[in-house]
Amino acid sequence: MAKPAIPLRALQASNVVMAVILVGIALWLLRRILEPFALAVFLLIMIDSLARALRARIRGFPPAAALPSAIAAIIVILGLAVWLTVDNAADFASRSAGYTARINALLVGAAERLGMAATPTVSGLIRELNPVRYAGVFASGLSHFAEGAVFVLIYLGFLLASRQGFAAKAQAFFATEAERDEGDRIFDRIRRGVESYIWVQTVVGVMITGASAALMLVTGLTHIPFWCAIIFLANYVPAVGAAIGVLFPAAFGLVEFTTVWPAIGLVVGLEAIHFAVSHVVQPRMQGQSLNLDPIVVLLSLAFWGLVWGVVGAFLSTPLAVMAMAILAEFQGSRPIAVLLSRDGKPYGDVDARR
Repeated sequence: MAKPAIPLRALQASNVVMAVILVGIALWLLRRILEPFALAVFLLIMIDSLARALRARIRGFPPAAALPSAIAAIIVILGLAVWLTVDNAADFASRSAGYTARINALLVGAAERLGMAATPTVSGLIRELNPVRYAGVFASGLSHFAEGAVFVLIYLGFLLASRQGFAAKAQAFFATEAERDEGDRIFDRIRRGVESYIWVQTVVGVMITGASAALMLVTGLTHIPFWCAIIFLANYVPAVGAAIGVLFPAAFGLVEFTTVWPAIGLVVGLEAIHFAVSHVVQPRMQGQSLNLDPIVVLLSLAFWGLVWGVVGAFLSTPLAVMAMAILAEFQGSRPIAVLLSRDGKPYGDVDARR
C-alpha cells in the first residue's frame, strides 16, 4: 500500500522555511553592507512620511518645501542627539573624581552589609577587569560605528537622489496592469505598516520621556536632556527598549544622590511610567495600526538582534511588517503570514475589499 503523499501546501511551507533560513545566513554574512542600507531606507521612509504629513496637515505649506524641510528636521534631530552625547560625556569626565568617591562609598557600604573582609574600590575593580584588553574590541566597535554612519549618509543621499525614478521603474517592472496594482498594494501596505510603527513608537516615546523628565526634575537628577534622549531612542527597540532605557538615569542616581532612597524611588517611578504607557496606551494604538502578534514582535527582536545587533533590534518590527506583507501575497507562504498576524488576517483592511 502506497504511503500518502505529503500535502502540497506543507511542502510549500517547508520550502519557505528553508528559504528563510538561507536568507538569514546571507543577511548575517552581508551585514556590513546591508545594515547601513537598511537604516538608510528606514530614514528615507521617515523623511518621506514627514514630508507628506507637512503637505497634508499644514494648510498652505509649499509642496516643494516639504521634502527639504523634512530632511532638515531629521538632520537637526540627529545633530542634537550627537551634541547631547558629546556635551554630557565631557561633563561626566569633569566630575569623574566625585563620582568615583561616591561609588567607593557605595562599595564600602555594600561590603559592610555583606560582611566582606576586603572592601573593593573603583580602582581595584578596574585593575581586576583590566580594561586595556578590551581596548581593541572597543576601537573596532567604534570604527564600525563610524564607518556605518558614513555609509548610511551616503546611501541616504543616493536614495533621495533616485527616489524620483522609483515610480517609473515600478511601472516598467510589471508586465500587466493587474501585476502593477498588486505591486502597488504590497508597497502601500508595507509603507503604511512602517509609518504606523514609527508613529506609535514616537507618540509612546514622547509620553514616556515627558513623564520621566518630570519625575527626574522632581527628584533633582542632573543631565535630564541627555537621559531623555536615551529613553526616547531606546523606545524604538520594541518590547524591552524603554524598560532598559529608564534604568540608565536610575543607575546614575545611585552615584549622584547622597542616599540610595531617591535612586530607588526614581527606578520604581520610571518603571511604573513605562509599564503604564506600554501596557495601557501602546497596545490600543498598535491594535489600530499594526497587525502583528506580540510573540512575533518578540521573536523578530531576537532574530534581527542576533543577525544585525543593535541595528537589527531597532528595525526588527518594521522588517516583520514587511515580511508579513510579502508572505501574504503567495499561496505557499500565506499560512506563515496568517501566523505572523494578530487576528489571522495579514491583509488587514485589504481583506475587506476582496
